[in-house]
Parts: sequence; C-alpha cells; structure tokens
Amino acid sequence: MTDNKALIAMSGGVDSSVSALLMKNGGFDCAGAMMNLYGGASFDDARAVCEKLEMRFYTFDFSGDFKIKVIEPFVCSYEAGETPNPCIECNRFMKFGRLYEKAVEMGCNYIVTGHYARVEFDERTGRYLLKKALNTAKDQSYVLYFLGQEQLAHIKLPLGGFADKTEVRKIAEENGLLNAHKSESQDICFIPDGDYARFIREYTGKDYPRGSFMLHNEPIGLHNGVISYTIGQRKGLGISYSEPLYVCKKSAIDNTVTLGTSAELFSSEFTLKNFNLIFLPEPPAQPLKVGVRTRYHSEEALALAYFNEDGTVTVRFDKPRRAIAPGQAAVLYDGDIVVGGGTIT
Repeated sequence: MTDNKALIAMSGGVDSSVSALLMKNGGFDCAGAMMNLYGGASFDDARAVCEKLEMRFYTFDFSGDFKIKVIEPFVCSYEAGETPNPCIECNRFMKFGRLYEKAVEMGCNYIVTGHYARVEFDERTGRYLLKKALNTAKDQSYVLYFLGQEQLAHIKLPLGGFADKTEVRKIAEENGLLNAHKSESQDICFIPDGDYARFIREYTGKDYPRGSFMLHNEPIGLHNGVISYTIGQRKGLGISYSEPLYVCKKSAIDNTVTLGTSAELFSSEFTLKNFNLIFLPEPPAQPLKVGVRTRYHSEEALALAYFNEDGTVTVRFDKPRRAIAPGQAAVLYDGDIVVGGGTIT
C-alpha cells in the first residue's frame, strides 16, 4: 500500500464529489470508482467530476454480489416477517466489502466515502472510534455500525466535520463541480417507487397468500400477505374498528398479522444479535448506559445494555419505546461515540 493513495467511492452526487476534492487538495493520490450494483446506473456525473479533478476513474460490476449479499437477504428477511434495512447491508458488503477489497488490490491505503460520520483514533485505548457527524441532521453513523478496526484504520470520511450541508454545496459550487445542487435520492436503489411488496412478488415470482389479521387472539379480517406490512403501520389495513389499529407483530409461520392499539406498540426491551462492538475491545461485564437508535433517524432513547455470554445484547429502555421492528438495526451510543450495533430479533 502507498500511504497517500486513496480510492474514492463515487456516486455521482455532491457528497462523494466534494470528498474527492478535499482529499485531492489534501495531497492524496486519488482515483475515483463507481459500482454497478443494480443496472441502470449512470456513471456520467462521477466520470465528469473525476475528469475535472484529474483523477483516474474506474467502474466495477458488483451486480452479482449485490444480488447475493443485499437483495436476496432483503427478500428472505421480509418473507420471515422481519423489516430489514438493505442500505446497511449494501454498505457492509459492497462499499466497505467488495470496493474495500479492490482498494487494497490497487495498493490504496484509504477508501474514502461521502458519509457524514467521523473516524478518530483514541490514543488512550489504542482503538479507532466511529463517531457521529458534526451535522447531526445528516449523521450517518447508524448505517456504519458494522465497521471493524481494520476497516476504520483505512477509511477517510471528509464530510464528518462539516456542521452544515450548505457548506458542502458551497465548496462544490466554488470549484465548478457540475453536481453542486444535485438533489439527493432517498429511495432504495432497487425499489425506487418504495413498493416493497410489489418488488418481492416480481423478484420471486411467488404468490404470498392472504391470512388472518389477529386482534386479541381472534381473527378480524384478511391481510394481503405478511410481506405487505411493517411494524407500526396504520394505513392500508382495510379494517374498521372503534379506535385506530396498528401492525404490532408479523408471523410467517402461521401467516398472521397481529394488530393492536398504539399503546400495544410500546416495548420495554429487546435483544440484538450479530452485535459488532467498536468502542471497547471486549464486552463489558456490567451493563452500560447508552443512547439507542432503533431506526435510521429515530430519536435516541436512554437504556441499559446488557452484554450476554452468547454474544447477544439485551437493551432495556428507561421508558418504553414504540414500534421496535425485528430485522431492523439498533445502534448504541455513548454521547457521540458509536458503542456498536446489531440486528433486532
């Protein structure tokens, strides 16, 4: 590896473009790369930015890996009655997996992305820490909770220190980057219309049978297949009742969707599997006071985290929280430091 050689993960958007500019201006030998994950991607903007910055530009076809590592687990998770987050798996296996491997092959010491988060080395503990971005509204540390020490040592996140997105766009504009005011995509790339159930039916070719909506252990109507619902959903149920009803539980085993009132959506604790601990070298013997996010931009809730001998983590809230969804990620924080995260069971 060459100490100053960096591979920039380009998306065609302003964030990765400004990250490339900042690294280039910082004296790094930079090349840009864009991944083809699901077809239909345009490389034009990313290529144009690299040409302007006099950087080499590469494209990598990871569509086969994307199907295996992201799409199929997403489908299987929904079929099992869970609510997955494919963007986390894409970051885990594509950007910081396959692309990271390519960077190593190319002799790059760093991989660079436009994520809003920070990586710092803690001299006291000798560990790399993942921290929230200064721009709390844009913070993306939640989707990076899986990173290990080896990855953190070779990652640069230039935008983590910016307190306002307008600063990033201003830099792009002042430097003549064509995407300075390009809008951001909020959609899952392979489901741009947000219709998960339609995508899953078309992808698998399966007919997911109707089953019973359950209320107080009694059937009160028919649902359109467990893949069509998420925990906390109220709209589109087609059920009339004396008070609003919400999806509280999904069971692929008996093909039921359990409904309940808003009060029945609250939970006092949950368990995490596949937990990745960043903050400490070993799980603490005593419970840890943490802030918890159970969805991407959800408000943090105070809780105690108990690190179990089997590798799972039990999280007990100070106050019950609403709509905890199996399959989603939960990330634990100590102030602005990511303690670690895992998948809700």
